[in-house]
Amino acid sequence: MCYGQQPPFSRNSPVPPRAASQATDNVAVVESLRGRLAETEALLARARAREAELSRRLEEMKRFVSVMEILENYLKRRFLEQQQLVVRLFTPLPRK
Repeated sequence: MCYGQQPPFSRNSPVPPRAASQATDNVAVVESLRGRLAETEALLARARAREAELSRRLEEMKRFVSVMEILENYLKRRFLEQQQLVVRLFTPLPRK
């Protein structure tokens, strides 16, 4: 044979040997890519779940901060009212 160890390709042979090897390689590559795609989709699903949880916690913290700001403003106002009351109580009345 002048083509080395492999017989030459002819239209009568079902699949050339090199093509059969490439087909096997292609199947392996496709399976590998499918596995990687499944892993990536799982990672994406976990990332989306984590994002949803963090968004929920952020909204909860925003509500907490809002309540704290309301309390802070209320306490400041009450403090100023009490301070003014104390000043009025301890300020001597003008003598006539």
